[in-house]
Amino acid sequence: MFSFLSRNKMSDAPENHPAPVKTPEAHPLDALTGGAFSAATSGERAARVREWLTTQPSPEQLQEVFKELSGRDKGAAKAVRERIDELRRAKNQEAIAAEWADKASALLAAAKLNIADALAWQRDAAKAGAPLSREPLSLLKVQLAERIKVIEDLQHRVQVQREAAVLLAQRIEVLSTKSWRDAQAALEVLRTDVQHWQDQAQALTGDTSWVSVEARFPTLLDASRSQLLVVWEAFQPAVAQAVAAAEDAAAPLPPVPVWADELRVARGLPSEAAAAAAAAAERPARVAKAKVAPEVLTKAVQTVRDALAKLEQETAEGHGKASVGAAAALRAVLKDHGKHIDAALEQQVHTALVAAGELEGWQRWSADQVREELVAKAEALLNRPEGQALGGRKIQETLRQLREQWKQTDQGGAPNHALWKKFDEACNAAHKVVEAWLEKIRAEAAEHKAQRLALVEELKAWAASASASGDWKAINRGLYQFSDRWRASGHVGEKLFAELQPLWKQAIAAAAAPLEAAQKASILRRQAMIEEATVLGAAPALRIDAIRALQQRWQAEAQGVPLDRKQEQKLWDTFRKPIDEAFQRKTAEREKHSTELSARDRAVVDAAKALEAANASGDAQQIRQAMTALEAALRGQAQARADADAAAQATGGESPAAPAAEAASAEAASEAAADETVPQDTDAAATAPEAAPAAPKAVNRPVVAVRGDDRPGMKKDTPAAPMGRNGKPGERRDARPSRDAGRDGARPEARGGRFADRDRAPAYEDRGPRLGDAAFRAQREAMEHAQQALKKLAAQAHGEALTQLLTAWEQRDPALLPSAQELGGRVAPAVRTAWTQALSKGAAGDAAQSLLRLEMAAEVPTPAEQLSARRMLQLQLLTRRNDPAPAETWGRDVAAVLTSASDATSARRLQNVLKALLRKA
Repeated sequence: MFSFLSRNKMSDAPENHPAPVKTPEAHPLDALTGGAFSAATSGERAARVREWLTTQPSPEQLQEVFKELSGRDKGAAKAVRERIDELRRAKNQEAIAAEWADKASALLAAAKLNIADALAWQRDAAKAGAPLSREPLSLLKVQLAERIKVIEDLQHRVQVQREAAVLLAQRIEVLSTKSWRDAQAALEVLRTDVQHWQDQAQALTGDTSWVSVEARFPTLLDASRSQLLVVWEAFQPAVAQAVAAAEDAAAPLPPVPVWADELRVARGLPSEAAAAAAAAAERPARVAKAKVAPEVLTKAVQTVRDALAKLEQETAEGHGKASVGAAAALRAVLKDHGKHIDAALEQQVHTALVAAGELEGWQRWSADQVREELVAKAEALLNRPEGQALGGRKIQETLRQLREQWKQTDQGGAPNHALWKKFDEACNAAHKVVEAWLEKIRAEAAEHKAQRLALVEELKAWAASASASGDWKAINRGLYQFSDRWRASGHVGEKLFAELQPLWKQAIAAAAAPLEAAQKASILRRQAMIEEATVLGAAPALRIDAIRALQQRWQAEAQGVPLDRKQEQKLWDTFRKPIDEAFQRKTAEREKHSTELSARDRAVVDAAKALEAANASGDAQQIRQAMTALEAALRGQAQARADADAAAQATGGESPAAPAAEAASAEAASEAAADETVPQDTDAAATAPEAAPAAPKAVNRPVVAVRGDDRPGMKKDTPAAPMGRNGKPGERRDARPSRDAGRDGARPEARGGRFADRDRAPAYEDRGPRLGDAAFRAQREAMEHAQQALKKLAAQAHGEALTQLLTAWEQRDPALLPSAQELGGRVAPAVRTAWTQALSKGAAGDAAQSLLRLEMAAEVPTPAEQLSARRMLQLQLLTRRNDPAPAETWGRDVAAVLTSASDATSARRLQNVLKALLRKA
């Protein structure tokens, strides 16, 4: 009938097939990186990335992998980024190396190599970061160094040739003062030396690097050649003429005076000196020259010395132009006074003139070097790499600096018109960029001027419409917005800005005039409120309602009329100062009584100070006594005893009511908490007879701290005792009595209900009122310091006891054995007696096994050479099931060790063992 009831209810429900687990698709770059993207952990991913990097992938592959991997794992992508940076640095290094290699190749390919340019290449390349230690720069650097060395060697050889020419000329001059026969004998040798000198000079000038020598060295070589050839060409004919005159008496005499006198004497004629003397004797005596006055000589010498000093000073300072002028002045002085100076001064003058000439040549060369560098800088202003072009202002400043440097160079040396023309053309070409930039600046300045004038007109129109609104905040905000727009209106020149600024100031002042008038009125009203606040603050009784109303008025005034932030803050501070001072006085009076220490707090603080003094003394007994006194003060015993003594002295005897009075005062202090803690039966109190004396009711003190109590003497690891039976979750412990507790006729045992066992619960310890903050911190710090001091003293005593024990064993003297108290509670008197008996006997036996048992008991390491014996002993102990363990017999084992002879190794092992065993006591 009801066939649908027999149908399965779940037959129509669709079958839920579990969805197949989707296999994560492999990343496209997994095949490239060796599965780095499909790795399970970051460490495995990083390892696969490092393996892939060993295959030296291309930069494009590195960029693609880094882009995909940086979003997944930054740690694994770090290695890829480092490889990309390394390739980028290598590419930059290659570009820099190629650039500087081209420069070095250009220097080497040039016919004339400047030493300064070659040295500057190496310095500038190092500054630019070029890899000078790698090819090809290292090879180019070596080639430049060799070229520089060759050029310097040529310059040195030129100087040597100059000296050799001077020596040859001196040899020829010396031969002209000797006999003509000596000159004839040395003629061939001199001819060979002169020819050799000319060959060497020709080799110098024919060297391929001769064009790179400094300009002054070819001049020196040519001057030396000319001087030598003049002397040599005059010497050869003179010798030939002397030989011919010696062979033929009719031949003319040579022009050399010494040789002519020698030949004249050989012919039987008087010498030239004798003939001159005879002729002088025949001629009438010549009139002697008039002597020069001493004043004239002195003046001439002084004038020459002054000119010489000036020239030497300019030469020493390296002033090329000034040295040229000083040399010319000295030559002019010599023309007038040269005949009145001596030979020494004349030699100094010639030396100074030669030095000035060399300096002039050097200054000219160095000035040309500076000019060439300035020309290169001027040409480089436009020839810069792509993306590094300079702006108009930078080029303008650079051109100004370059022209100023050129002027300074012209002041220090002779001008060079060819270089100046080249420099001026480069500067003019670069200045075209500056002109375009200046045109752009002018156009922008005209646009900015129009914007500022339009802003001034807009401000005037806004001021006319906003002054009637009365919304001072909106007006102040609008003025600030106009000021910001004025500052952001673009750059204009100083002259144009000086014209526009007065217009702006006039417009902004007219727009801000209504606001300034409102602000002045607001300041007057606020000053009046400040006076009211001063009067209210000085009143003996604070009127809170008046102060609140005054503050509301101030806030309304501040919201209506805005002032400058600093001025408004200053007025507000002045307004609130008298009110804050009044509240501070009230708060200080309120806290004056609460901050004073109670009698119990003073007792705790005094006990804490006594404990700190004991800690400083280092006496354990005093520290323990001070700790006991502090604990007594914390429990209130000292205060209670002092109150009892004071009451007894006042009444003439002991007053048992004193503790009760103290308890009553404590009860009164915790009255509120007691009312909340102890439930009261109001119905029972109402039915109780009034005549019956009310028994004193024990009031439980409020629980100050139970779990995690940090007061001294409290055990932190002991859980708080449960009050009554275990309650159910969510059940209140301070619930009221059951509803049947107050009914008449209810049974006493039924009246308690489910809280009946609360009366039987143990009461908490009477801990007294809570300590003040200062007293609590003082006692806690004193207790911590005391515990640390006791631990330190115990460690010291432990170490001293071990030292005494080892000394007694070494000397076999029982009197040196420490007492049982020094050894600690782990050593029983019987054990110490056994140790004493062991030391009383002579040394006998072997303590190897006993030491092993002791090390097993103390769980300390055994020396390496005894490890096999310790393992063997452990295996033996496993077979002795009924034997006591080493930890139980360590006292007897120590006695066995003390029976044997003492040595350094055994003493050290025994000391390590006893350190651990005695510390466990």
